[in-house]
Amino acid sequence: MREHTVQCIGPHGLHRMAYTEWGDAKNPRVLLCVHGLTRCGRDFDFLAQSLADHYRVVCPDVVGRGQSEWLTVKDDYQIPQYVADMVTLIARLDVASVHWLGTSMGGLIGMGLAAQLNTPIVRLVLNDVGPLINAASLKRIAQYVGQAPKFASIDEAESYVRAVSASFGQFTDAQWRHLTLHITRVAADGGVELAYDPGIAVPFSKSVDGKDIDLWPLYEAIHCPTLLVRGAESDLLSHDTALAMTRRGPRATLLEIPGVGHAPMFMDDEQVAPVRDFLLRDG
Repeated sequence: MREHTVQCIGPHGLHRMAYTEWGDAKNPRVLLCVHGLTRCGRDFDFLAQSLADHYRVVCPDVVGRGQSEWLTVKDDYQIPQYVADMVTLIARLDVASVHWLGTSMGGLIGMGLAAQLNTPIVRLVLNDVGPLINAASLKRIAQYVGQAPKFASIDEAESYVRAVSASFGQFTDAQWRHLTLHITRVAADGGVELAYDPGIAVPFSKSVDGKDIDLWPLYEAIHCPTLLVRGAESDLLSHDTALAMTRRGPRATLLEIPGVGHAPMFMDDEQVAPVRDFLLRDG
């Protein structure tokens, strides 16, 4: 694993986005893995190691999360800014095309880029997200996003992560600790805090108005082969919406993961294998 940063620009100045990468740095085949709203690129460690023989796997910390810098104007934490940052990252990687795996917010960023004319995305995996986002799930997420809790220890932080992320499914103690370590950091007072800018909640809270978010025109502009992964118990992506995604736009192939809600985390080979098969299909 290698750690890097890339400088990006937004409407209110420059910021640095951190990313990790796995595999041969000269491999022209690149897989970008982009995380969910309050998570970070290290969520994909297991998947990245599994695919490093085939890809240069690149896992960014979206600005405001993980090791990336925070934006000064909180309203800039929106999908267009994230898409622009990913275009800058792809330019840094010096490749003409990429495969993309995006979880939740990372999937929305992927949809935003895949829908563009001359997009660099040639194969797309959407993990538990689609063009119709359930208002009830947005309300649930809004209850904890931006709360900035402080913890006395990493054990206390892990208890919190297990509670708010229970829908991820069943994990070993080591896996839960991994999912906690990389989204926390030592606070100024010596305690533990979440490693994301509470300001990401500012534009998010404005989108929570009791209505579903409808992005069907964006989805229908996508033309590349698409795999849709859905947690069978997901409250963010309904089964009906997932089925509609197999008939509209890129006509995604649907894979549902039993016993998981929002969202599958690809921390075992049972979840990784079908994604690997899709990504590597036809060479």
